[in-house]
Amino acid sequence: MGKIETSEVATLRLHEKDTGSADVQIALLTRRITELTEHLKIHAKDHSSRRGLLKLVAQRRSLLDYLKRTASDRYQTILEKLELRK
Repeated sequence: MGKIETSEVATLRLHEKDTGSADVQIALLTRRITELTEHLKIHAKDHSSRRGLLKLVAQRRSLLDYLKRTASDRYQTILEKLELRK
């Protein structure tokens, strides 16, 4: 999975000033999850960061479930653009 650039977040926006839609939140969470995963590869005993990572993954999962229920076309777009498994 590649690193998410700001331009990729911009492509998921629903309008020009969109910062809070589920699509954008999922993209930002994915970027943060990737960064924390890399951190934990180096610092394996950093348990507080691991707990934070698990919370972020759960939050992203909740947002993805919400999108799947309410807007399946946007859900599929996000899975493809962010290269997430499902």
